[in-house]
Amino acid sequence: MMMRPFTQLGDTRSRGSAWPGPSLPQAAFLRAFLAAVPVSVLASTLVAGRALAQSSSSQLPPAASTPSVAQSQSPPTQILLPRLPPMPPVEGVEVDRVVAIVNGDLILDSDVDLERRFAALMPYGEASGPYDRDAAIERLINRDLILQQMRLQQGDEITQEAAAQDLEDLRNSIPVCRKYHCETRDGWERFLATEGFTPESLLSVWRQRMEVLAFIELRFRMGIKISPAQIAQYYQKTLLPQYAALRVTPPPLKEIANRIQQVLLEQQVSGLLDDWLKSLRAQGNVVVLDHGGPGPANRPGEEAP
Repeated sequence: MMMRPFTQLGDTRSRGSAWPGPSLPQAAFLRAFLAAVPVSVLASTLVAGRALAQSSSSQLPPAASTPSVAQSQSPPTQILLPRLPPMPPVEGVEVDRVVAIVNGDLILDSDVDLERRFAALMPYGEASGPYDRDAAIERLINRDLILQQMRLQQGDEITQEAAAQDLEDLRNSIPVCRKYHCETRDGWERFLATEGFTPESLLSVWRQRMEVLAFIELRFRMGIKISPAQIAQYYQKTLLPQYAALRVTPPPLKEIANRIQQVLLEQQVSGLLDDWLKSLRAQGNVVVLDHGGPGPANRPGEEAP
């Protein structure tokens, strides 16, 4: 292997090389060093250096090549994303809101709406006056307290037939029902549809109401009697003015006497019932989460929302 003369190495200064070349003392030192090092050692050192340079150059990214004319005129490459099938539209689901909790039992906003529609079917008492949401919630709380006591004291169940027969009598007791001709099946169904009921759905609600009333009568009716004179007085002073205001013909007293007796009985029992319900509230846990407006303050046994 021919070695480049050191005089030629020194000439690189005239060609602008980054290495200025050795000075004269350095050149003399290098000649003496190379004379002392065996040729085989120098050869192996050069081979190892060349291999290291080749491995380093292989790891470098390739230099950008100049594109051909065909490549420069071709359109840019487009990346096509996969097309997913369209998702079916999902309709929003309305969540039923909790308005009260009675010893762990939930009273929902839909229950309050059901109570509002159901009160419109009451011929007397509950249907009189404008609708009061707070009063409806109070009735639902009281009813739930009674139903919980009924589960603890199993009594006689009201049959479907008895509830259906009671609803037949109800048709003649609702003043506004006259203009729908509720004595016919079609007229009765049209009237119920105005309040969001069907005969089947109303039968279930009415049956539960009858069971609650039967439980109240069994517990509190002892010693309470409604006289025929009281029934006649209620018919003359309360019902007839209501029918006159609606300009409809009232039913005869004998057809609705039992219904009036039931209303008067509820009024007599209400005092005893209120005291009992207050004790149930005090012993239990009733939480009212929603009021439709300014309502009664929390009673004993109730928690503030």
